[in-house]
Amino acid sequence: MKRLVTVAAVTGLGLAGLGPAAASADQGAAKPAPKLAWHACAADIVKSVSATDTPQAQGSKRIKCAELRVPLDYAKPNGTKITLEVTLTPHTGKGKALGQMVVNPGGPGGSGAYFGGRVFNQSSKAMQDAYDFVGFDPRGIGHSVPAIRCDLKYQLEPRPDYGTGDPKSEKIWLAKTKKYAQDCGKADKVGLLSHDKTIDSAKDVESIRRALGNRKLDYYGASYGTYLGQVYAALYPNNVGRMALDGNIGPSGVWYDANLQQDIWFDRNIDYFFGWLAKWDKVYHLGTTQKQVRSWFYDLRAKLAKKPVFVKDPQSGDVTAVTSDSLTDNIQNAGYRRLPSYWFPPANGLAAYKKGDMAGFADAFGGPTTGESDDNSYFGYSAVQCTDVQWPTNWAKWQRDNTRINKKHPFLTWGNAWYNTPCLYWPAKAGKPVDVRHVKKLPTNIMMFNAASDAATPYPGALELHRALKGSRMLVESDGRTHCIVHRGNPAVDVVWDTYFLTGKRPAKGLTYVKSTGDPVPPANAALAGTSVKGLGLDIAK
Repeated sequence: MKRLVTVAAVTGLGLAGLGPAAASADQGAAKPAPKLAWHACAADIVKSVSATDTPQAQGSKRIKCAELRVPLDYAKPNGTKITLEVTLTPHTGKGKALGQMVVNPGGPGGSGAYFGGRVFNQSSKAMQDAYDFVGFDPRGIGHSVPAIRCDLKYQLEPRPDYGTGDPKSEKIWLAKTKKYAQDCGKADKVGLLSHDKTIDSAKDVESIRRALGNRKLDYYGASYGTYLGQVYAALYPNNVGRMALDGNIGPSGVWYDANLQQDIWFDRNIDYFFGWLAKWDKVYHLGTTQKQVRSWFYDLRAKLAKKPVFVKDPQSGDVTAVTSDSLTDNIQNAGYRRLPSYWFPPANGLAAYKKGDMAGFADAFGGPTTGESDDNSYFGYSAVQCTDVQWPTNWAKWQRDNTRINKKHPFLTWGNAWYNTPCLYWPAKAGKPVDVRHVKKLPTNIMMFNAASDAATPYPGALELHRALKGSRMLVESDGRTHCIVHRGNPAVDVVWDTYFLTGKRPAKGLTYVKSTGDPVPPANAALAGTSVKGLGLDIAK
């Protein structure tokens, strides 16, 4: 899902039931599995893990890497091979691990090699003692080979204003996104675009399971990782061990309708954030009511659409620009997770603008104007979303739907539309989604987690998936607004996650409700709180 940058893939089997497909997939697991040769990881992987190190959990000092060769096209196992980067963060307990948990942070397009080390760091001592944590960079991403980049200038500022579906913005963005799709076609030298559906990644996960030598797959998927998990469960139901899905994507609406739903829910969560800013007007000075803060924000966005803010670093000479687009993209983090690290930076950035501190404003919301901006994750997002399923081929439908939603929910709608418009032109044939609602044989022991007001993966879709996964249990933060709730500071959630993986026990009821930890409270010196919004990108998914 979008920016799930922080903000969301299925297959070309052309099936509605998946019975024979699942059987043939299981049979493929009998083939000999390649071995993994573990070695020290690249510095950037170690650094990413070390960002979450604590004295009690130093995953960066334990993580190991290996490369796994897999077929580009699983229908041609002896044909072209590509390489996946796989990581292992071993357990700390004595003896053999209770399990090796394969983890995926979402996206699609999210690099996951570092994620095993991070989940290790965030886990309890009991989980660290019991489990190895296995991460991987999906095909085409990060340290996997090839890792495709289409246009390293595409996301540099200043970018054209997203607009409101007006003819000028429409002309500019349709041309811009069409060229990006064409550039991705040119950058693909091995035919990856035709084999980058969620079903391909699910088969990659099966290859990882076999390479690890495990009889069953223990799995934790966040955000888009929940869709990858449900597709894997449909293909390989007999191979699922313990599977936890966190921030769940519904089986219907993949992917066009799912993105339209995001527009509605993000608008609601940003309005909630504006209300919080109003509550703390004595700290941020942006208005005493939600309506005042909201009006102030949209006035600022309109000003930036006409005249971006440029700030030059006195030391390096680099110029950062804050445009209406970068303002929207970065404050979107506040709609993702109701956490201090997601709320304080944009709040401080808006307050900086209000008092004339353009450097502080640019630090929170700006983007580079020169050099290169790595678009690998955006490529990965587009490659999966655009070929999992055929998006509408008639622009008039996009225009009508986004205009309708934008009238009531103007925060994200057109930015999200342009983020996905490469799918209108994507140079690879789309498949048909795996819809677990129509799959007869599925695991019955899956554990789910969701917040009731999650914007990136809205709750109605989670309920739909819960109903489809017969026998599943779902823990719900009834008042939660955080996308993916495991290891987000709520002990009532984490104890259920621990209990499930350590013992296999789940709540007795199909749906169990707990309270969230509530709204963040600004520290006394709010101007110095938090860190830059840059780098908080949701596990996605732009």
